[in-house]
Amino acid sequence: MAKFDIAVLGGGPGGYVSAIRAAQLGKKVVIIDKDRLGGICLNWGCIPTKVLLKNAEVLNYIKNADSFGVNVSKYSVDFHATISKSRTVSDQLSKGIAFLMKKNNITHIEGTGKLTSDTTIIVKNGKKNKSVTAEKIILATGGRPRSFPGMEIDGERIISSKEAMILKKIPKKMIIIGSGAIGVEFAYFYNEYGTEVHLIEMMPRIVPVEDEAVSKELARNFKKTKIKIYTETKVTKIDALKSKVKVQIERKGKEEILEGDIALVAVGVTGNIENIGLKNVGVNTELGAITINEFNQTSVPNIYAIGDVTGPPWLAHVASAQGHVAAEHAAGYETTPVDYTNIPSCTYCQPQIASIGLTESAAKEKGNDVIIGKFDFKGSGKAMAAGSTAGFVKLIFDSKYGELLGAHIIGSEATEMIAELGLAKALESTWNELATTVHAHPTLSEAVMEAALDAMGQGVHQ
Repeated sequence: MAKFDIAVLGGGPGGYVSAIRAAQLGKKVVIIDKDRLGGICLNWGCIPTKVLLKNAEVLNYIKNADSFGVNVSKYSVDFHATISKSRTVSDQLSKGIAFLMKKNNITHIEGTGKLTSDTTIIVKNGKKNKSVTAEKIILATGGRPRSFPGMEIDGERIISSKEAMILKKIPKKMIIIGSGAIGVEFAYFYNEYGTEVHLIEMMPRIVPVEDEAVSKELARNFKKTKIKIYTETKVTKIDALKSKVKVQIERKGKEEILEGDIALVAVGVTGNIENIGLKNVGVNTELGAITINEFNQTSVPNIYAIGDVTGPPWLAHVASAQGHVAAEHAAGYETTPVDYTNIPSCTYCQPQIASIGLTESAAKEKGNDVIIGKFDFKGSGKAMAAGSTAGFVKLIFDSKYGELLGAHIIGSEATEMIAELGLAKALESTWNELATTVHAHPTLSEAVMEAALDAMGQGVHQ
């Protein structure tokens, strides 16, 4: 029986980060994973999708090269090479994580782990079983795509995001169910590659968790590119046939059938909490997620849980942040709990979306007297120079002190720009700090300064 100070079950962005941090604090650490290190994010999520989306951006540049004074009279698309590149990047990064395990003297055991006591994990790999004991255990088994009755994923005609990343050919028509980050990213990608995309959302607007103004702007841009959007629409059933799918929808009290080559189910994520022995040791769950305290301890104090198994927000950077907290607390090191009011949310379609804090409606519902500052990228010299003027920066402030309550960006580099506003919110900055911090010119980030000036009634360039 192998003995360790800390055992980490799961090698994704939460698991491997917590393992490294625990090793840095001098603990003897083991990490257990049934698949390649890096988890869904690195192998089948965040990273490979960003490769695909970058390829789509390049394709868009080529299509519109004449607007930059470049004439591309003939080009072709190698879809196989597009997919292959995303897999190559994932392979490289997974190998990099394996190197980091060796560098930090972390034992890596391949297999499926299950708790048999609060200090013991049985690891199965084929016919071989191995017992691991540890004083502290961190559960980081990740998540998987959610599906509902009537839309079961078969991997061929009815697919999840995983299959959408490795299709052998470009479908002529794709029906996407769900317009969260995954849904709109694939809608943008396949539309750019020539697929007729139908995007279905049950809520009144696409990207429904974002600020309403952002949702409207994305819908406007999507419609310009011929993506067909169905809101307040419920999918009742999907039939997978030999050469097509039939998607039964209900909207405005009427039933319709949409036909396509493939249906992509993108209706969210659920944590992998089954078959890991939670009941064996009395770890409590609620609504399909492991319950935790501010230090990510479960109901069993020496067992921690991080990432998708703890419920929303299902984001890789949340898992990593929780991994730091769990590892430090498990190692007896003073740590700072994650601030869940300051988690950036990013969507990488074009235009990109990034947000932090409260939406305008949520801020008002909480009783805040708010003042809005807004700046459109069409007024930005850098955005005009880059040919990417879609979108805006919208900042939400408390009117009494000018405190930043929320920030919402839609634009070509929104996901890079949001970090400034996360730091500002963490430091309880006001509109004055944002407005008087000198931003380099010309940059897209000037739009943040301009939005703060607008909230103060001092807007210059609009």
